[in-house]
Amino acid sequence: MIKIKNILIFVLATGIAFLGCQDEDYSIGDIIAPSNIVITTEVVGVDAENPFGDGSGFVNFKATADDVISFKFSYGDGITQIVPTGEVSKRYTAVGINTFDVVVTAIGAGGLSTTATTQVEVFSSFDDPEAKRLLTGGEGSSKTWYWAAAEPAHLGVGGTVAIAPDSYWFPAFYQAAPFEKAQTDPCFYDDELVFSMDADGQVTYVYNNQGATFFNVANQDIVGGSVGQDRCFDFDTSGTSLVSFFPSDQNLPEAETTGTVMNFSDNNFMGYYVGTSDYEILELSDNFLRVRTLDVGNPVLAWYHIFTTSPPDAGFDTIYNDLVFEDNFDTAGAPNPAVWTYDLGNGVNGWGNNEVQNYTNNSENVRVEDGLLKITALRNGSNFTSARIKSEGLYEFTYGRVEVRAKLPEGGGTWPAIWLLGADYQTNTWPACGEIDIMEHVGNNPNTVLGTLHYPGVSPGAGNSASTFVPNATTEFHNYIVEWRPDGIFFLVDDTVYHSFVNDASTPFNSDFFFILNIAMGGSLGGDIDPAFTSGTMEIDYVRLYQ
Repeated sequence: MIKIKNILIFVLATGIAFLGCQDEDYSIGDIIAPSNIVITTEVVGVDAENPFGDGSGFVNFKATADDVISFKFSYGDGITQIVPTGEVSKRYTAVGINTFDVVVTAIGAGGLSTTATTQVEVFSSFDDPEAKRLLTGGEGSSKTWYWAAAEPAHLGVGGTVAIAPDSYWFPAFYQAAPFEKAQTDPCFYDDELVFSMDADGQVTYVYNNQGATFFNVANQDIVGGSVGQDRCFDFDTSGTSLVSFFPSDQNLPEAETTGTVMNFSDNNFMGYYVGTSDYEILELSDNFLRVRTLDVGNPVLAWYHIFTTSPPDAGFDTIYNDLVFEDNFDTAGAPNPAVWTYDLGNGVNGWGNNEVQNYTNNSENVRVEDGLLKITALRNGSNFTSARIKSEGLYEFTYGRVEVRAKLPEGGGTWPAIWLLGADYQTNTWPACGEIDIMEHVGNNPNTVLGTLHYPGVSPGAGNSASTFVPNATTEFHNYIVEWRPDGIFFLVDDTVYHSFVNDASTPFNSDFFFILNIAMGGSLGGDIDPAFTSGTMEIDYVRLYQ
């Protein structure tokens, strides 16, 4: 009664305010609680042999009432749902024959409501005790899951059968590279997903998002609308959800799924918001979980997530530890001829990039002294000389961790590079041969370094690239690293990953490459050369390869 009085006072006060301003007559409709609630239930599959249903656990509900706006169903299993139409199909997942007290709340104008109850007795035959045990650790236990950041395709997307009939069971459209989200989406790897199971076998779920959740671009309406891209938003996910299990109806190939779907109550979800609470378990072990879910905002898409029980490591664990090649540049003079040879001249069209330097093997442009390789770009009047050394035909390799410790040149127009080129480039024309740019630096944008891959399918001029800021890159030595694996390529500076790529058999990055070290001047990336530029030197302490 107090609530009704407060509503009436608020509305009347608002009406008086309008009368004072506009001198118009406003009337207020009656606020009436809903009445005459009628609830009908249909247990799916009931017949003479199956008085409690066919074992699917489905019950169809229909509620009607007078003066109603919407309905809220409390199903008696801890799950509630707003159902504006009053018609809903609900699957009960508690195994066996169970009786549930269902409360239906009819909601009317002004928030007034009326409740009614009914009871359903339904049989559910589906259970997956192994999934429950692996998710939680067993009865009375809890287990915390994290994004498997080091796994290729820990986030991925593919089509449903409607648009991808030949590939609808795996992420054919996109696969996140290991640690791909670490730089651009800092909230992504903070998630903790906690599954618990009580003595009665009920599984519960808590999603700890540390205050922010990564939202898919098509599903951002609940946080204020789209910003045009996936991104992190502040979002409250506190509270515990009930987890129910039921068989999949997606008809995935048997070898690609466990056939079990889990549902979270209260619209909860698993770390990447695409508007769904249903996740099909594709693969599950003690420490590995891979799931598939349909995108509510774009229903022809299916998203894939991989989780593990180990928190993402902020560092990077190499898989290559055996030193198989090194040049520490300890012998003064020319670079070791058993390892290094030269590109000479200006190439074709400035080495394909409109570069203006002429490469030489002169000691003023390339030499070893003081335990360092020194490559120097020089101005000679209106011309420029530099050096480009390579291991082509002398040392070539497939896969490994390349580590180059270097200090970069200063000066607008300088374009130093540490890179690898496919050894078959003469017969397999670039970019088909592949190119791995471990480090490129543009003197006109000091202290920002690039890691880039060139291969068919990306713009040759742009490539697949990322950058990172390296303080004092031109005054201090830093380690520029690429870890090149059969399933991934990682770019690091001083052991911090800033770019990664999913490698597979379709790329050119599965055969021999060789080293190249050089300074270009000007060109498509180097840009305008500072009129005051006279010289710039890249100093390299060592080149090492681990396999």
